[in-house]
Amino acid sequence: MNTPERAQLRDTVNGTLGSPLRPAPHWTLEQKMAIACRYLALQEHCETLAGQMTVRLGEGRFATTPIGVAFDEMRPGDILVVDDELALLEGRGMANPATRFHMWVYRARPDVACIIHTHPPATSALSMIEEPLVVAHMDQTPFFNDCAFLKEWPGLPIADDEGVVISAALGGKRSILLAHHGLLTACATLEEATYMAVLLEQAARRQLMAAAAGTVHPVADALAQESHDFLLKPSIVNATFAMYARRVLRAGHPQDDFLGS
Repeated sequence: MNTPERAQLRDTVNGTLGSPLRPAPHWTLEQKMAIACRYLALQEHCETLAGQMTVRLGEGRFATTPIGVAFDEMRPGDILVVDDELALLEGRGMANPATRFHMWVYRARPDVACIIHTHPPATSALSMIEEPLVVAHMDQTPFFNDCAFLKEWPGLPIADDEGVVISAALGGKRSILLAHHGLLTACATLEEATYMAVLLEQAARRQLMAAAAGTVHPVADALAQESHDFLLKPSIVNATFAMYARRVLRAGHPQDDFLGS
């Protein structure tokens, strides 16, 4: 219901949330990548070595996770710097060859600074039945008009053809469900890309549970848009990422265990 009182309250809340909710620790980029990887692992995003995270550094340079190191064992010192052809510039190791398709997204989307690609169980299951995500719950509204769907699998994403197909299907959205494959988030910050990846797997799991019980009904467009904009406020995204970090640190990964090297 849209009333003057509700509109005034909404404006008050939005104004309050325009600033950080609480002071956040200062982490280096490499530390944030390690935190994000380990939290995604806690959320079952990385049961194998599949999956990558990249961050645009500028001047044709990209930070990336290496192949051969699982997300749940990622350390800041594992992070590599590569060029847009995946040639190693800094670090020890090798970029995942599948990271090539990230570069096509970066070329098409100057607004994107971080890309995460994983194969978590619920998203993978939804992709196997070739069903797009339905925005049918408040917590799924960050994907309202912001989650693309690629219905056909173009094959192992190690060549340029797959990059062309995936980047075109993504368009200007923050996320995409890749049929017979997994998920990808492409966002303005690492915090936002992690947040969207976590929420997308949770949304897929919810949708599968609801579909098993009955018919999934989407929420109204206007309400979904309002909730989308609210839940993607930087203050909420950043506070949520800080919560992810605290959970990682409480989960048996003390800070000097993996954030120091």
